[in-house]
Amino acid sequence: MNFSVDILAKQMQAEYFGSQEVIDISDVSVDSRSLQNRAGVLFFALTGENHNGHTFIPALLKQNVNYFVVEKLPEKLPENSVFFLVKNAKKALQNFAAYYRGLYDFPVIGITGSNGKTIVKEWLSFLLTPFYQVIKSPKSYNSQVGVPLSVFGINDRHNLGIFEAGISLPHEMDKLERIIRPNIGILTSIGSSHDEGFLTRQQKINEKLKLFVHCEVIIMPYMEEVIPLLPAQTEVWSYTFDEYVEAKIKFKLTDNQLFVSVDKERFEVDIPFTDKASVQNMATCITTLLALNMSKDYIQTHIPKLFKVNMRLQVIDGQRGCTIIDDSYSSDYQSLKIALDFLEQQRTNESKTVILSDIYQSGFPDDVLYEKISHLLAQNQINRVIGIGESISRYLINTPNFQRFPDTASFLRDYNLQSFRNETILIKGARKFAFERIVTELEEKTHETVLEINLDAIRDNLNFYRSKIYPETKVMVMVKAFGYGNGSYEIAKLLAHQKVDYLGVAFADEGVELRKSGIQIPIVVMNPESSTFSTLITYGLEPEIYSLKELKDFVNEVKKSENHHYPVHIKLNTGMNRLGFKQANLPELITYLKDTHWVKVKSIFSHLAASDDKTQQDFTLQQIRQFDDWSGQLMKSLNIQPIRHILNTSGIYHFAEYQFDMVRLGIGLYGVGNHSEENQKLKNVAKLKTVILQINEIETSESVGYGRKYRADKPQRIATIPIGYADGIRRAYGNEKGSVLVHGQRVKIIGSICMDMLMIDITNIPATEGDEVVIFDENLRITEIAEKWETIPYEVMTSISQRVKRIFYKE
Repeated sequence: MNFSVDILAKQMQAEYFGSQEVIDISDVSVDSRSLQNRAGVLFFALTGENHNGHTFIPALLKQNVNYFVVEKLPEKLPENSVFFLVKNAKKALQNFAAYYRGLYDFPVIGITGSNGKTIVKEWLSFLLTPFYQVIKSPKSYNSQVGVPLSVFGINDRHNLGIFEAGISLPHEMDKLERIIRPNIGILTSIGSSHDEGFLTRQQKINEKLKLFVHCEVIIMPYMEEVIPLLPAQTEVWSYTFDEYVEAKIKFKLTDNQLFVSVDKERFEVDIPFTDKASVQNMATCITTLLALNMSKDYIQTHIPKLFKVNMRLQVIDGQRGCTIIDDSYSSDYQSLKIALDFLEQQRTNESKTVILSDIYQSGFPDDVLYEKISHLLAQNQINRVIGIGESISRYLINTPNFQRFPDTASFLRDYNLQSFRNETILIKGARKFAFERIVTELEEKTHETVLEINLDAIRDNLNFYRSKIYPETKVMVMVKAFGYGNGSYEIAKLLAHQKVDYLGVAFADEGVELRKSGIQIPIVVMNPESSTFSTLITYGLEPEIYSLKELKDFVNEVKKSENHHYPVHIKLNTGMNRLGFKQANLPELITYLKDTHWVKVKSIFSHLAASDDKTQQDFTLQQIRQFDDWSGQLMKSLNIQPIRHILNTSGIYHFAEYQFDMVRLGIGLYGVGNHSEENQKLKNVAKLKTVILQINEIETSESVGYGRKYRADKPQRIATIPIGYADGIRRAYGNEKGSVLVHGQRVKIIGSICMDMLMIDITNIPATEGDEVVIFDENLRITEIAEKWETIPYEVMTSISQRVKRIFYKE
């Protein structure tokens, strides 16, 4: 779309630098790492505590990006480039989005609330698609940056918008309302999420309601405290499940039906889900359809067709060396761009394959849509494309390495699935194509116990610790012991994407696997063995050096490879008394290093022994002083300026003023701190879950498990679940010492834990076979389990067996 630079400068409150009067903007970007950056993209150089988009302008210019919104101009303006200089790039992004939104005039639904926003948005999009060309927020893009990016997806063919708005602090909703400009508002709920950002519940309610200041209609569950706060001119469609409350619509749940009463009309609707959250979300959708004058026949026909909403991109292991990125329930143009970025971030092999269905509700004519998709696939360097559906098969037929199938059944029947080998495969399809069947065929077969890893939480935890250090301080992240049990490669890919400076592993073989998987950033091996020195050099791994003998042995190996100035990391023993040079060793170390050109001291570091224990503060400060003194001696004597680092996770939190040049982040990345206040700031990363295999009814005095350690004192319902000590659950956690979660409620583990199974008491829980059982998550924390095991969280995390399937996901 063509824009006058004068108008853009005015809208963004910018000073303009360039020679063009009109620029053609094809897209906007805030991510310098996206392969979709190209000519025609307007890049906003956002800045924050832990990022600075200006750093990447030179690289973007090489990708032919030449439109920029910046807070600081480059020293020399490149030719044929356009720069808008602003005080705040994020505010400029929001201002541009508000201006862009104002170019279109059609109904817009704005959704806010504590829970259910994304599900209601996706369901309403499905329900309203027969009547409208819908533009919606991709995934859960509901933030101060996500909402503007969502709005930029609008084009001339759209005639209904559905956008989410999420806030965590006061004064955020005013900005989102100006961008979304809804005339229909939906409030899903008011819960406890983000309470910490507001002084009171009342303040949070008032802030959320700012989304509705210009709405003509508001849909919401009846809340007595909210109704009086709504704009007087607004038509309110409230609903309730309480027969004694006077709301516009009343619902009653009976078995698998919702009974609806509105005005004088009564009708029932079959529903596909009966859990409390889904029922409320369906009630919100039904109320919205009624407010939009949809018939009861349409409601009765289409509500039963609602589907489970998969709100996240999942990374799972595939067969024959493949990695699967599962986005099998969603296919729209905006979310395709997000999925392709995630594919590049998480790819495990050079070869990249996309299995893609027809795309609906893009707002573009088919020829334009698929031309855009063809360009996207080319920009992301996709090696093979499999199209499933009539439209994609017709329009992408000339795409290189394109194979087409009319439907999913034909693909599964006719395609040689054994041909997928050593590649990363994005599976992305509209729900009607049932691409979950493809995922099932291609994923590695494991039992039903799964460890889910939230990559967004890992990113947020990284940023939390980055907020404690100076922008120039480097970060090393420890991914040893299989990423503390969570999975090293997938996490390493995320960390590389987040521009950490170093990775740390325990042994050479861990580093080798990361290199084989395509990780290129520097890797330090913390416990190198002399037998692996040649391997370290072959794979470009950098050793910790803790003794003169080790140093001499490594230098001899470097000589054989004819490398010069190979990077090494000198460890000082300031009190841990595990590995490292002591003060008495320094003169000999200095003498040797002066006489060799084979190695270069890349960093000097030490290890704090008790940074998590406030009672040991004096000892920790003594370690830091010794490290500063000893490393200073090395630097002065050798005339070098290496990276210095001593702080670990708890050191970053408690002693951030001693960060030197780099910090080492370990278990904190995975959501486990060493202080209660620290833990409150961290996001839970891992969820270990399984399912109920069988339920048994036992009578009084019957026993359960090996050794008959548990005997019932009353009739009970006992469930068996497929996880045991071979999966990493200690036997000592059995016999009523440990608990798990079923339907969100704690139940006791009874009897002895077996190798592959354990038993739980579900007498008071209405559970059935196949129901989910949670071993740990944010509601049953690893720290609590560690206390029961009389150990530390590290041991719980690293105990989870490699036979437990890992699923990595991004919201």
